[in-house]
Amino acid sequence: MPPAESIDAYLADLPAHQRDALQALRAQIRRLITDAEEAISYGMPAFKLGGKPVVWFAAWKDHCSVYPLTDSFLADHADELAAFGRTKGSLHFSPEAPLPERLVEQIVTARLADLRAPPRG
Repeated sequence: MPPAESIDAYLADLPAHQRDALQALRAQIRRLITDAEEAISYGMPAFKLGGKPVVWFAAWKDHCSVYPLTDSFLADHADELAAFGRTKGSLHFSPEAPLPERLVEQIVTARLADLRAPPRG
């Protein structure tokens, strides 16, 4: 199946409980970075600034996810993240237990800081 052409198309193909959860996440991210462009990147909904991805989100069979999480973010927020499943670069949540708004704000703020930091090296 080819990737969706827009976030609206991506969400339209999801079961209602996942669609509602990701639509709420989308709305919050939109409030946090009002000048971001919506896109599909790596087959997932994404928000970009200046062509650079800030954050992605996706629905999977048994959970929803938000990406990316850096090692420093994971270390700095270990207690807050303990209630959620995760991989090295993603945070997993269920529609029944969405991410707290404060945590989403911290993820977006950390990503924006990463993108604005001068290149290393």
